[in-house]
Amino acid sequence: MLFSRKRKRINRARNTRTIAFLLLTIAIALALSACSATKGSIVILESPNGEGFTMDFKEWSSNNKCRLSLNKGDSLQIEIDRKDGEIALTVSGKSGSEPYTGKSLKTGIFTVTVSETDDYEIIVAGENATGKVTVKNLGGAE
Repeated sequence: MLFSRKRKRINRARNTRTIAFLLLTIAIALALSACSATKGSIVILESPNGEGFTMDFKEWSSNNKCRLSLNKGDSLQIEIDRKDGEIALTVSGKSGSEPYTGKSLKTGIFTVTVSETDDYEIIVAGENATGKVTVKNLGGAE
């Protein structure tokens, strides 16, 4: 009887260790699958006055965003210098406005004018992209 109690405790301890090991293995697998590394490289330079930024990337596959506070009527000058891959860009305000969305962008310069004062996110996405995106706030048309 004494030995059967010890055997039960030993079996319970083994089962507990097995369950703990399985839970730890599952947690590690989930953590590793959720952390996908960005492919390629990107360098983001923001202007000191907060009026723009430059994203320079090489064989980059991910997305990144910068925020700018813009007033009603402000125009953004956006310069795309695409060497390779795909580049997409979205300008969206906190309040829900989306003055620009573009996919498969080619090399060129264009402007986007915002219709309301807001904090805007400029989201740049790349797929094996090599090139540069420059965004400058040109101010209002006043």
